[in-house]
Amino acid sequence: MVSVAPSVISEGDEALLYVNEKKSWIVKIESGKKFHTHRGIVDLGQLIGKPYGSEIQSTMGASMKALPADYLDHLERIARRTQVIYPKDTALITMLANVKPGSRVVECGTGSGALTSYLATHVAPSGKVYTYEVREDFQDNARRNLQKLKLLDYVEMKLKDIALGIDEEGVDAVVLDMATPWLIVEHAFKALRMGGRLVSFSPTINQVEKTVEGLRRAGFVNVKALELIMRTYKVKANETRPDMIMVGHTGYIVAGRRC
Repeated sequence: MVSVAPSVISEGDEALLYVNEKKSWIVKIESGKKFHTHRGIVDLGQLIGKPYGSEIQSTMGASMKALPADYLDHLERIARRTQVIYPKDTALITMLANVKPGSRVVECGTGSGALTSYLATHVAPSGKVYTYEVREDFQDNARRNLQKLKLLDYVEMKLKDIALGIDEEGVDAVVLDMATPWLIVEHAFKALRMGGRLVSFSPTINQVEKTVEGLRRAGFVNVKALELIMRTYKVKANETRPDMIMVGHTGYIVAGRRC
């Protein structure tokens, strides 16, 4: 079923008040509700019935555009108890794991649920993400984040040390974001269907070496290690150049396929 964004702002909608690339807020549109910002007060009720993309001014004369709040808007604002994987790595991990609608994916560890949520958007509407976490406080926080993102229906949360074994069988992918992924390789091999994929994210090269060696010993094929570097640009006519600050090394990705 294709989701269509609303064209007109209605009572109860969640909208993004956009000022610029550095400042925006997600608000719930309600009659009579006032939203206070450092740029003045906004009467949210004035937006009801107007098309998305409309501008509204605060009491201090600041202009803001009202856009539909989407998944990425919410993801940028989720409560974080742990370091989350950068979007550039999240997207590549999901592609290398071949995650698609209907996929069954085992993930460890849940952390704040950022990667979990992205995997869930891809397995929906008929797939499932089985996410393992050893810390109950992390799991509780992730559950709240997934509820806020309206993705909990596609996730089964498990409070268990995955080193003790994976409960699921015949899964399409295993995705690991943990300190010792090489200890899970044998469990992953047993849980994956023939041709299924394992993808691991690690911050240090020593972890990469141990994981790659473990995959090869277990019989995985097409084993590879890679790093994704992203550079943004400051674009202006006759002055375009790379930004002075870039996202350099964030981590290494290891991938392999069960054979």
